[in-house]
Amino acid sequence: MHEQTAVPLADLTTMRVGGPADRVVTVTTTDELVDAVREVDDADEPLLVVSGGSNLIAPDAGFRGTVVHIATTGITRESAESCSGAMVRVAAGESWDELVALAVTEGWAGVEALSGIPGLTGATPIQNVGAYGQDVSQTIAQVRTWDRQEQSVRTFFNTGCGFTYRSSRFKGDSRYVVLDVLFQLELADLSTPVGYAALADGLGVELGARAPLGDVREAVLDQRRQRGMVLDADDHDTWSCGSFFTNPILPATEFDALVARAATVLGEEAARPPRYDEPDGRVKTSAAWLIEKAGFGRGFGLPAPAALSTKHTLALTNRGGATASDVVALARQLRDGVLDRFGVRLVNEPVLVGDQL
Repeated sequence: MHEQTAVPLADLTTMRVGGPADRVVTVTTTDELVDAVREVDDADEPLLVVSGGSNLIAPDAGFRGTVVHIATTGITRESAESCSGAMVRVAAGESWDELVALAVTEGWAGVEALSGIPGLTGATPIQNVGAYGQDVSQTIAQVRTWDRQEQSVRTFFNTGCGFTYRSSRFKGDSRYVVLDVLFQLELADLSTPVGYAALADGLGVELGARAPLGDVREAVLDQRRQRGMVLDADDHDTWSCGSFFTNPILPATEFDALVARAATVLGEEAARPPRYDEPDGRVKTSAAWLIEKAGFGRGFGLPAPAALSTKHTLALTNRGGATASDVVALARQLRDGVLDRFGVRLVNEPVLVGDQL
């Protein structure tokens, strides 16, 4: 366990904004993680748990309390049988992308399309991380947590995690601190069925077909790099939280109203918003499409310190020297612009500490 004072939160986040925290405790074992959280709770002090910082907007004023920075390690294969697959328990502080790379090498299928996503493994169940037709709820068997209210370890099986699109029972609730995650992965050299059209096209396979795990990983990394979604210290398009807004999921009647409004506002039938039917009858549409059609193109805001990525309209980026206030102001401008033009209210995916849109 390592303790520091006056640590800039910008140094712990991929958006690179945020003032100093009074105290930062970095923990490297699960026992240290539990002890650090208990100590803060026993002292009745403010607590902020930070892992990879890839989904966090830290405030310019910093944090008046203790930040527990998770750096725990450990990947254990608990079983590997043809019927149940590979059961792999992963500490919360393990790099997510390094876990995906290991899975591809070992022949564990089910997370290969989630390559290149920044952050740590313990954060993935919180927002049900997903991309390119996969999300972690498809492979998570258990999430082991520290229950701050009951002061005990509590394990949730998949069905108890409340997984929905980019959310779970853990999101927006500080009661549970994720300690480790148990994944159930297929033993296979081929991927799970490719569920994203652009990825299938890039691989040269039919939608729903399987492809070699390594090929899927490289294809995903290539697409993410083209969109500025793979971290690169020299590329300001990657100084971000990735996709800032979730794709809206609307009742069918509201989507029909959006289609009609888009036709009126844009004056062209070709400007129909993308439609992805959900199993419950609702319709998912594209936040990136709404942002762009509302007048916010790639690079919008430049040369200001906070601007849209030059590669992808869903990423709000720090061009160097941006503050949290700059980022939030830009997010509000986008949200309000889309709401005014299309009547759809975008919802932010990153957590805004001490602020809201």
